Amino acid sequence: MALNRAKKEEVVKKLKEALKHSKSLVFVNFRGLSVTNATSMRRALKKEGVSYMVAKKTLTNLALDEEKFEGTKPPLEGELALAWGEDLVAPAREVYIFQNKFPESLKMMGGIFEGRFMTAFEIEEIAKIPTMDVLRGKFVNIINSPIQRIALALNEIAKIKN
Repeated sequence: MALNRAKKEEVVKKLKEALKHSKSLVFVNFRGLSVTNATSMRRALKKEGVSYMVAKKTLTNLALDEEKFEGTKPPLEGELALAWGEDLVAPAREVYIFQNKFPESLKMMGGIFEGRFMTAFEIEEIAKIPTMDVLRGKFVNIINSPIQRIALALNEIAKIKN
């Protein structure tokens, strides 16, 4: 569907706002993704506070050219969607989950992280960072492990002395 000039300006304005106010953004190629799968992905992204928008590459490039990001912009091939949010890792992590569910029709092409263009590989590495709750749990386990070992050792010493 062709967009009129006012609609294009509105899309560019929305993209500029997303680029200014989000901490990270992921470029997604969604070629061949069914409407059902796209809808379920949109709902999951929304639950995590991640916005998702399909945009024309020319309009996206207009918005990107006005913002100054470090690095080289990744090539934007195929159908383009953008996922962004206030959380640094959530957009990449949530898209990565769906990329693993639908590898033939969903692919991260790169993104923007803390004001810098990132390659697809770098965005995938960021996506693999666990959530804060998981990291806290791992930290508690690390701290708790020596205490458990001392308790087990004292228990064994007590058994020997009895």
